[in-house]
Amino acid sequence: MKTSVINQIKTLLGMEVKLETMKLMDGITIFEADAFEMDNEVFIITEDEQKIPVPIGEYELEDGRILVVEVEGIILEIKEVATEEEVVEEAPAVEEEVEAQATPSAKKTIESVVKETFFAEIEKLTQENIELKAQLEKLSKVDEVTNEVTELSDITPISFNPENTNEVEHFQYASKRPRSIMDSIIEKINK
Repeated sequence: MKTSVINQIKTLLGMEVKLETMKLMDGITIFEADAFEMDNEVFIITEDEQKIPVPIGEYELEDGRILVVEVEGIILEIKEVATEEEVVEEAPAVEEEVEAQATPSAKKTIESVVKETFFAEIEKLTQENIELKAQLEKLSKVDEVTNEVTELSDITPISFNPENTNEVEHFQYASKRPRSIMDSIIEKINK
């Protein structure tokens, strides 16, 4: 538990986190986890380096142990090789059939998960495409309205009325004092 919290903090800080990896019996599928122990998260690493939570099921690892996942992406337990040998001694024919079915089913579940994510992305993109088309239609309607407004602009505008002027009264402070050079300069500037 402590290592997973530390690894999450390292991930947030951008530091390198070392995870354990194991292959299935098929030698192609790669599982990755903090540690292959009970209650740890486990992911499938795809060809394009995506991490997908492992689907529910039992998976035979390369070293012969069986990885059991009951909640998607969480390890329930890892069965040791000794328990398998006892089962093999009791019913060897049935076990061979189960192994033959388990390996392809692991591939099939992984493929189905990858395809499912692929089709989910396609659905998102088509939905976004539909929304963008709707926005484009709204914008084209706005263009039509602006064209109508420009047609209305052909009407002659109201002209300026020269009789309607507001004259500003100038108030002089100390109007009875003698005029200085500064007063005449300011008067010329304000004209």
